[in-house]
Amino acid sequence: MTLSRRGWVRVALFATGTMLCWSATAAAIDRPGSFAKTSNPGSLVVCADPNNLPFSNRDGEGFENALAALIAHDLGLQLRYLWWAQRRGFARNTLTQEACDLWPGVASGVERMATTRPYYRSSYVFVSRARDRLLGLSLDDDRLRSLSIGVQMIGNDAMNTPPAHAVARRGLIDNVRGFMLYGDYARPNPPAAIIQAVERGQIDLALAWGPMAGYFAAQSPVPLHLEPITPSLDGPAGPMTYSIAVGVRRDEPALRDQIDQVLAQERNAIALLLRRFHVPLVGPTI
Repeated sequence: MTLSRRGWVRVALFATGTMLCWSATAAAIDRPGSFAKTSNPGSLVVCADPNNLPFSNRDGEGFENALAALIAHDLGLQLRYLWWAQRRGFARNTLTQEACDLWPGVASGVERMATTRPYYRSSYVFVSRARDRLLGLSLDDDRLRSLSIGVQMIGNDAMNTPPAHAVARRGLIDNVRGFMLYGDYARPNPPAAIIQAVERGQIDLALAWGPMAGYFAAQSPVPLHLEPITPSLDGPAGPMTYSIAVGVRRDEPALRDQIDQVLAQERNAIALLLRRFHVPLVGPTI
């Protein structure tokens, strides 16, 4: 099944640091509907996953946590969180229900919300052990047919990740192992399993979303090599690169404009933050 441009933006929703020393404080909210936003005019409520590094966690250690703290600080608001695992229906049950004000990492142009200017652009990447010298790979490289390959899966339907579609349409089935993007939520940062499988020699090559891959590859005791997946636009399989922005409700254009100003003013701090978290960047950011 071939997805439309709109469908690929929806896929990107599922693909997507140490707290900076901002004076904004964070309070936790456990479920939608547990507060009335209009009764908290001095707060900025952020939807975030409590167990999904390098993006966010309950301890505020992800780069999206740091970005949210920066935005709240610059807007003079108290940072509060609505913790919600990023599963299907995440946006529908949080942002569009007016349970929070923003979602700090979504694909530009995603449905159900308005998006700010992008603050970074990244790619799905090939991840291999450096000692294996799997350099210059592409999706059409004959070497892939003799390698054990890990791909990130969302489900068994057309909403799977672009790399999963790409290897399937090339007939690379027998040597492919799927890693659920959601993973075992009882374990810390479940999407990291695919990178750990490369590190441990369980697979030769992973095709994974760049920010997650870069972060966990940098922590690996085994040197790992990352390269952007090419071609970057793979026909029916969809794009391998995405611009990432902050999502707000469609009825909050003023908030979106304010966040746009923060992203522009703080571009240097954001660039440093992304480097600290080893986010592989493609082209200019903001």
